[in-house]
Amino acid sequence: MSVVLDAEDVFSLGPVAAVAAIRDALASGLDPDDDMRRSVVPLANGQGLLMPSEAGGWFGVKVATVAPENAARGLRRINATYILHDGETLTPAAILDGTALTTLRTPAVSVGACLDRLRGLANASVSGLRLVVFGVGPQGEGHVHAIREHMPVSEVTAVTRRGGATPLWADRHLPTGDTAVAGLVRAADVVVTATSARDPVVDGRLVRDSAVVLAVGSHEPSVRELDGELMGRATVVVESRDLALREAGDVVLAVQEGRLDPASLVTMTDVVRSEADVRADRPTVVKTSGMAWEDLAVAVAVYGQGGRRSGRVARPHIPVPRPRHGPLEF
Repeated sequence: MSVVLDAEDVFSLGPVAAVAAIRDALASGLDPDDDMRRSVVPLANGQGLLMPSEAGGWFGVKVATVAPENAARGLRRINATYILHDGETLTPAAILDGTALTTLRTPAVSVGACLDRLRGLANASVSGLRLVVFGVGPQGEGHVHAIREHMPVSEVTAVTRRGGATPLWADRHLPTGDTAVAGLVRAADVVVTATSARDPVVDGRLVRDSAVVLAVGSHEPSVRELDGELMGRATVVVESRDLALREAGDVVLAVQEGRLDPASLVTMTDVVRSEADVRADRPTVVKTSGMAWEDLAVAVAVYGQGGRRSGRVARPHIPVPRPRHGPLEF
């Protein structure tokens, strides 16, 4: 019988363990370019997405739906369910709340990709990191929580098009047109963009040379949150070069403008395995689009925790995957 793990079970893993699951998977030999390609299915009222992945004796698939009109109904725009299978018998081991899983794993990927840079910034700070977060949805909040769980944070500014009430996780909430925003971006150690914007929300000229920018809102080749100015002067870290050049509008459009050399892209794998030099004298941009292996890595960690509570035998992390005969396209 499958274990059912609800949102509370998923979130109980916590950001620190989620970041560790992501980094451990890469350090142990998982190759993101071997991941299976996700399928996007047009539906009458939105989209369906299937995100399968197999590694280290596990197979999992996330089934997600995107319903653009749900906001007007007071419902979530994105819903998801995750099914985790034992890789040998292919029997279902757990059914997880896929929306919570996505909310937990996305900031875990961002932070996991630049953990050493963030620690360097925190060590150089007297009072803690200064954050500016564009977007007040679950991912804006999730990124703040994930960073706070790893290092001190002195202040958080939330920025949206209209401003409004300050969320509990921020110190202030400003509209994009507020004159104070530019100064806060100039002073920020970390800038997070977690919006549904289709055009840049950050003036790249304002970002400090030492700053880290975590961009998660865009996953279409024609949509961007960051401008070519920033992408051209930054070290750009991506999950997979192929994926970034296919789906990440922030990358695709900067390349088309001649601002960004595709060969300069640094992968998360290179960073985690200390095979890349991420300089401290230029901005670091972490641009993610979401990959199925990330869901699998965190889902296995959640199941390992939940399995212990329920008395089941569970493996808490993904070991080195078996070699494949050539990469699979994602």
